[in-house]
Amino acid sequence: MATAESTETAGPADTADTGSDQDYFEEFPVSARLVRLNFLVAFVALGIGGLFGMLQALHRTDTLRILSSPDYYTLLTGHGVLLALVFTTFFIAGLFTWGVSDSLGRELPGDWISWSWWTMMTVGTVMATVAILGGLIDQIPMQADVLFTFYVPLKAHPVFYVGVVLLLVGSWVAGFDWFRTFWAWRKDNRGERIPLRTFMVLITMLMWYLSTMGVAVEVLIFVLPWSLGIFEQIDPLLTRSLFWFFGHPVVYFWLMPAYLVWYTILPKLSGGRLFSDGLARIVFVLFLLLSTPVGFHHQYIDPGIAEGFKFVAMTNTMFLLLPSFLTAFTVVASMEHGARQRGGSGYLSWLRSLPWDRPAFTACALAGLLFAAGGFSGMVNAGMNLNYVVHNTLWVPGHFHLTVGTAAALTFMGISYWLLPQLTGKKLRGRALAIIQPYLWFLGMTVLSNAMHRGGLMGLPRRTAEPEWNLVEGDFASGVGALSEVQLQIAVGGVLLFTGVVLFLLVMLLTWTGRQAPSIGVDRTIPPALSGPENSPRILDNYRLWFGIAVVLVVIAYGIPLGDMVADGLLNPGSPPISP
Repeated sequence: MATAESTETAGPADTADTGSDQDYFEEFPVSARLVRLNFLVAFVALGIGGLFGMLQALHRTDTLRILSSPDYYTLLTGHGVLLALVFTTFFIAGLFTWGVSDSLGRELPGDWISWSWWTMMTVGTVMATVAILGGLIDQIPMQADVLFTFYVPLKAHPVFYVGVVLLLVGSWVAGFDWFRTFWAWRKDNRGERIPLRTFMVLITMLMWYLSTMGVAVEVLIFVLPWSLGIFEQIDPLLTRSLFWFFGHPVVYFWLMPAYLVWYTILPKLSGGRLFSDGLARIVFVLFLLLSTPVGFHHQYIDPGIAEGFKFVAMTNTMFLLLPSFLTAFTVVASMEHGARQRGGSGYLSWLRSLPWDRPAFTACALAGLLFAAGGFSGMVNAGMNLNYVVHNTLWVPGHFHLTVGTAAALTFMGISYWLLPQLTGKKLRGRALAIIQPYLWFLGMTVLSNAMHRGGLMGLPRRTAEPEWNLVEGDFASGVGALSEVQLQIAVGGVLLFTGVVLFLLVMLLTWTGRQAPSIGVDRTIPPALSGPENSPRILDNYRLWFGIAVVLVVIAYGIPLGDMVADGLLNPGSPPISP
């Protein structure tokens, strides 16, 4: 299609990793329907979770209080679960379904397995959400004010934990669906390199399978039976450690799909091509190897874990900077190639030649920029000594909002502007709003995260509806003034972000409900990399080898400390449940 979007593509199409210019929903109707259903749940979760987030910001800063402080923790739980777990998981499921079917050029099987995983995930989401809302609605005899980390001995209603399990198991079955689609393709294409988008999906799911073993054991063997009253006490350290076995890798489960977009679609939107296919594969292999054996860096303050294993986690976390730096180099080089294809020149003036008026490009580029800032604050979290300063302060959610709240969320919203027309066969509507939305989100997140980082350095605690202000240094008057400024920034940032959510959802609604278009004006072909897979070693595609090495690294990092915790748990009685 000779359209405004398609003119951004440089170079010939890569037939091994490319869709045609035919509308995706016509070529792959079953897969397109699955993608649409996943996006639908994701967008609903984004709207509700975003509203909860704004109400939190207004409540905590004394700007507007329409709920009691105990209800704050219900909103906080709903905000975390609906955005960090539901929105991300469903959007990733849709994105990966599209990535596999489009890059392999074949439908997902579309049988009962394909529909079962979406059903399980949706039922689990409804169950967990109902349990959470029980904290607000007296007619629902449930409660789950345990935040998305659900630390014990805080106890939620069993329905909440069953919902979490269904969401998790559904994601496992979805991964199997993508693997079996790939295996069917492999039978017809022996000896071919795995298309890059499919390779990224498979590697991400292998990391997901490995890392979710921790939370699966935590919930199924310990927390759910404890919630049902099968046994009375539980070991907080063991369950917390099993959660963080999963809790840090889940960050990369959010980020690796964003990387898929940055590596494969952002270069096209820039008007050029990916700099190096091989570097992209190396980055994903490194994430598979290094993402899981790092969880103890969230537990530097916890007693009962040997300092040596915390040091190993810190070292592994620092190694994770390598794939991030490689990504920064590769993606920026790809964008520069696109800008120069569009006539850009100079050392930095080529940036002006990028399509900053195209919402899909702008959202992804701004997401990457804020992610760089989040990476620097993450280095503080990872270092043992520096972590002691910011642990359990507002600094941590400030960092978190730059990673999942921007790098992942803004990328997901941005690529929806490019992808939804392909899924529906309808042109993007509300384009003026779509152009404004990424900039508004960028502004809101800059204001919010800046305030959270500053508040954290002041010692403001996280997870509290009524934070106590303890002046660390300086006179009381100047401390109060600084606190007021931080609170104002948080309130303003929260309102701007929710406004960005509303604009995005309005564009999605207008597009989804619009009329069918004979030509949607989107060329979905993905141009080949400047340095293609033929220039990288084939061993990179040996995902079984890399998964085996990842398992060994996890055993080294977690085997002994978890074994000691289990042994200690047999001697120590543990803790009784505490009602939120």
